[in-house]
Amino acid sequence: MADLPSTPLLDTVSTPADLRGLAPEQLRQLADELRVETISAVGTTGGHLGSGLGVVELTTAIHYVFDTPDDRLIWDVGHQCYPHKILTGRRDRIRTLRQGGG
Repeated sequence: MADLPSTPLLDTVSTPADLRGLAPEQLRQLADELRVETISAVGTTGGHLGSGLGVVELTTAIHYVFDTPDDRLIWDVGHQCYPHKILTGRRDRIRTLRQGGG
């Protein structure tokens, strides 16, 4: 497997509650690291990259403002969910996308 990207702030976020504990000034860095992680994961497994990258800031903002998982989210297509999955406790399995059991 390729080297994983450096994501020191994202490494501290396992749940939306963790994200909501960040200062607003940290959200840009988190979005940047989330983008790099998404690119790395899709680069490993293949898949659709554009729709996930297009919602990185939106996903970060939604989880910061809303009380997820109590507030429900509906995504237009599954590929938009990659950043969401990373922020909701499934980062450790993100490189199993498009694979049996993934």
